[in-house]
Amino acid sequence: MSAAKATQVIQKILVVDDDPDIVELLEYNLQKEGYEVKTASNGRKGIETAKTFIPDLILLDIMMPQLDGIETARILKQDAELRDTYILFLTARSEEYSEIAAFEIGADDYITKPIKPRALMSRINALFRREAQKSDPGEELSIAGLSINRKNYSVTQDQKSIILPKKEFELLFFLAQSPNKVFNREELLQKIWGADIYVLERTVDVHIRKLREKLGDGFIKTLKGVGYMFTDQPD
Repeated sequence: MSAAKATQVIQKILVVDDDPDIVELLEYNLQKEGYEVKTASNGRKGIETAKTFIPDLILLDIMMPQLDGIETARILKQDAELRDTYILFLTARSEEYSEIAAFEIGADDYITKPIKPRALMSRINALFRREAQKSDPGEELSIAGLSINRKNYSVTQDQKSIILPKKEFELLFFLAQSPNKVFNREELLQKIWGADIYVLERTVDVHIRKLREKLGDGFIKTLKGVGYMFTDQPD
């Protein structure tokens, strides 16, 4: 049973790809799984559709006319209503730098074509299952002037609001729940991205760097050869 059927909530998915055969294949399989689906043939149309459809997940190609997928995702992440929408890249680009660029802007998964529908449906369902299984969203942490509220995905530092993409927020919240405990990259990948999704270990480093740029270097420490930890006594 799919995640959409199991929860009795019809989740919405937007497919953005300039290949009509791929769009047709994805639309058919997603609707079969019980998802509500809309499609767009390029990045600009994808942005327009996303703003009215407000999808739960966007399947996004990288190489498209008018606006490529990376820039499309960057624009989508700047929209308050779409900032927390899952983005899953489906692309023929298999180079490491393309994958890193995708995760740097907040992608939740990266899958290279050709597409295997059953495997793709499993990855999508896994994303939604992890969302449903999260702990109490009302949890709030306050440490050394930093307030992290999971109910509304908000972060404030000395009463100043800090905007974080979903994956950066989840990484920060996870580390801050266990101050002064060290986690290696593999543990963080498992906890934040999940066992069903393959991402490079370097992805963790990229997200840590972005958190430090926004919070300063004091809160997250690196133990060389071991991993990362959140300290409750920042420098």
